[in-house]
Amino acid sequence: MSGHKSTDQTGKLHSVIFDMDGVIVDSHPAHRRAWQQFLETLGRNVSEDDLKYILDGRKRSEILSHFFGELNESEIREYGNRKDRFFQQISLDVKPVEGVLDLLDDLKERSVALCLATSAGESRTWTTLHRLRLNRHFKVIVTGNDVAEGKPDPAIYRLACRKLGVSPQNALAVEDAISGIKAAKGAGIRCVAVGGHESAESLLQAGADHFVRDFVGLSFACLEAVLLQNHYSRFAEA
Repeated sequence: MSGHKSTDQTGKLHSVIFDMDGVIVDSHPAHRRAWQQFLETLGRNVSEDDLKYILDGRKRSEILSHFFGELNESEIREYGNRKDRFFQQISLDVKPVEGVLDLLDDLKERSVALCLATSAGESRTWTTLHRLRLNRHFKVIVTGNDVAEGKPDPAIYRLACRKLGVSPQNALAVEDAISGIKAAKGAGIRCVAVGGHESAESLLQAGADHFVRDFVGLSFACLEAVLLQNHYSRFAEA
């Protein structure tokens, strides 16, 4: 792929690409409540399957189309702003996921380039990162505004690799949603699934190379072992 470092070697971990919601920030409970409250104001009853769709790493435009059919840009923006107001009311409950700060620090000390690749919009992404002081960790930040198609389309991961200047073979993705795993794998990137609202079995069946329940104790060595396909006791083989 053009733009990649000529020094890339298979098996060397040069970069880690993280999803945001449910991966580095514990935002799923707040999103569930915000979407539910927003949709109820429009007379929509939200089923458990609907909530799973919302939390599967989709772009906002895709979620809105799921409930309301085809919308124009003005309607998407209006509905999105209304949903965001609900989220802002409860966003102070959102915190970094346990163990993620230690992992980010460890990776930076090892000169691993860190990227955020999220289907969330640019405004909410930056607001969340600045409030939690997470933006300082990431060399590259790619949001749903930067791609035409959201996850599971691999476009966001391909763009992340181009911006990082690395080959997919030297990158590792960290995801908690089926659509995100499919996006990473579609871009040729090995993927670690982190436990959350999906079961380990469903995430591994979606294509994740390994599963880890949380970030506590996770380190550069653990992630590089995934890239090298070595056994590590915290991971369950796909």
